[in-house]
Amino acid sequence: MTSVHEAQAAAPAPGPGRPRTPVPPPAKPMSWTMLSRALSVPLILGLVCFLPAVIAAQPGSGVRDNAYWLQLVLTCYAGARLATMILSTRRRLLQGVFWMFVYIAMGVAPFAQAVIGQTPTPMVGPRSDLVTAVSLILVGCAAFDLGALLASRRPLTRRRAAPDGRGGPATAHRVRLRLLVLLAFAASGYYVMKLGGPAIFFSSRQEISASVAVSGVAATESNVGSAFLKGFGTVPALLALLFWTRRLVTSRGARRSPSTVLVWTALLALNLVVNNPVSNARYWFLTVLVSLLFTAFPSSSAMYRSVLATGVVGALVLFPYADRFRYDDEGYRPVQSASAFEPLATKDYDQTVMFANTISWVDTRGHTYGRQFAGTGLFFVPRAVWSGKPEDTGVRVGQWMGMSMTNLSAPLWTEFWVDFGPAGMVGGLALIGYGAARTDRRYALAVLRDGPGSVLAVAAPLIAGYTFILLRGPLLQSAGKLAIAALCLLLVTSFRRTPRQR
Repeated sequence: MTSVHEAQAAAPAPGPGRPRTPVPPPAKPMSWTMLSRALSVPLILGLVCFLPAVIAAQPGSGVRDNAYWLQLVLTCYAGARLATMILSTRRRLLQGVFWMFVYIAMGVAPFAQAVIGQTPTPMVGPRSDLVTAVSLILVGCAAFDLGALLASRRPLTRRRAAPDGRGGPATAHRVRLRLLVLLAFAASGYYVMKLGGPAIFFSSRQEISASVAVSGVAATESNVGSAFLKGFGTVPALLALLFWTRRLVTSRGARRSPSTVLVWTALLALNLVVNNPVSNARYWFLTVLVSLLFTAFPSSSAMYRSVLATGVVGALVLFPYADRFRYDDEGYRPVQSASAFEPLATKDYDQTVMFANTISWVDTRGHTYGRQFAGTGLFFVPRAVWSGKPEDTGVRVGQWMGMSMTNLSAPLWTEFWVDFGPAGMVGGLALIGYGAARTDRRYALAVLRDGPGSVLAVAAPLIAGYTFILLRGPLLQSAGKLAIAALCLLLVTSFRRTPRQR
């Protein structure tokens, strides 16, 4: 086949009275912009119109009152914002995960509950509290968008290294990164031995909890010991794997180094033991999976969009059935439902109804004015030392409701509402939106410019995956692993670049 340049060379030169023969330009490959335009209409219609319409057509005893219509508006709003994140030309990890959670856990699932007329957790207050809860969730989403918009208006300032290498972007120090690997193997090894060997990690979470109780680490009045055991047994191993994965996918020299590949293989095997979906909660395994995918494909827009799009399908279809390994064979009760949307009304997604119950609880007890957040910040203090240490927000509300099982959710809206009321909730979510948008922009630059040792290129995917746990709540339960991750990042972070890195 003759190329364009060959055709131009073979064409006769123009002369007097001889017109120039036009040569057609080369065909351009289809860009994502053209593809996104083709996908935008069905995607938006599917998330905003089709799925809510299918749910609304389901049989049920739900009441079509103000709470129903507000929930429909929230579902459509979150669906439109999620479609915007998927179709965006830029990868917005934290914002994309935020809107995926809101669309699923506070949009589609509560809308199915409103249609079917059943909730996974009973609502003890008046119906008006549910209307208030859905309205406040809408207001919080708008505040998040406002914060993200303000962040987009402010230019980024990039740290520039001095001639001696000081003051540059955060990178992983090579020696301290090796110390993190040693810490991961030591802590996870102690965790495995304390629980009785690797075999128990492939049994059930019920067996894990029983082994932790027998080990003597957990006290009856405090869970700090068990939280530190599980946290140090799982978090350093995951972070070390993420840093080594970052090196392999961005450095040709690392891929040619047998020692680097061997360490990565050993870390992968370690994580298959301590961070597998059998022995860990579903939300933590989502953190492991999402952070690993975003780290392994740092510049892939296709992977980013696939995670958001398939995450919706997985959360609606697979997630309600993914607690198979929570109990042993005797304690497991399979889900039996006549409708594909009935599990959304009977399992897991209790965020909206728990917000309504929390509003009822605050109406009777009053706001705590920062006490719950103080307990979260001082999570490491044992209750034997701090006798009045606050309990999880979900636990306190569940006890007030008279529930025997108090492992209930307390979404981020709830935590702000309990401590600071409506003004604190709006301001807190606006700050979170601002921080998420700024982090997404800095992450996009770090992936391209900061090299294999970029700390932000590893921390942002980890935070994006952990966003599921932070948004679901309670915060007191999620603070332990987050603090351990922060300590590990501080251990390896350096702001001085070596001559080789420069």
